[in-house]
Amino acid sequence: MRQVKRWLDKALATASVALFTLLVVIVVWQVFTRQVTKDPATWTEEAARLTFVWLGLFATALVFSERGHIAVDFIVRRLSDPVQRLVSILVQLAIIAFASLILIWGGYRAAGRAWTQELSALPFTAGQMYLVLPLTGLIITFYAVYHVTAIIRRTEEAFAIDDAAEPV
Repeated sequence: MRQVKRWLDKALATASVALFTLLVVIVVWQVFTRQVTKDPATWTEEAARLTFVWLGLFATALVFSERGHIAVDFIVRRLSDPVQRLVSILVQLAIIAFASLILIWGGYRAAGRAWTQELSALPFTAGQMYLVLPLTGLIITFYAVYHVTAIIRRTEEAFAIDDAAEPV
C-alpha cells in the first residue's frame, strides 16, 4: 500500500506541475493573441478553465495524501491519544464518505449525463472533462483508507504534525 501511495504521490505531483505549466502557457498565449495579434485564440478560455479544474482537483488529492487539508484540531489535540486516534479515524471515514458519494458517484453520474455534450472550442465533451471527479474521488478514497490503516497500526500520528503551528 505504501508503494502505491508513493507512486500516486509522484504521479499527482508530476501531473500538477505539468498542468500548471500548461495553464501558464495557455494564458500567456491567450494574452498574446488578444493584445499583440488582435485576433484572440477562441479555444484558450475554455482550455484554461478545463486545465484549472483538473489542476485544482489533482492538487487537492495530493493535499489529502499529505493530510494537509484544513483541520480545526486545537481542542482534539488536548484529548488523550486514544480519543485523538478515534476522532482522526472518524475524520478519515467522513472523507471516504464525501469522496465516495460526491466525487465518485456524483462525478460518474455527471460525466455520464454530459458525455455527449460537446465543448464549444475544444475537441472534448463535457463528460470527458468531468471524468476528473470520479478519478480524484478514487484517489482521495485510497489516501483516506491508507491513513486509517496507518493510524490503526500506529505508523502515523492521529493528526498531521503542523510545523508552523504554535504550541497550545
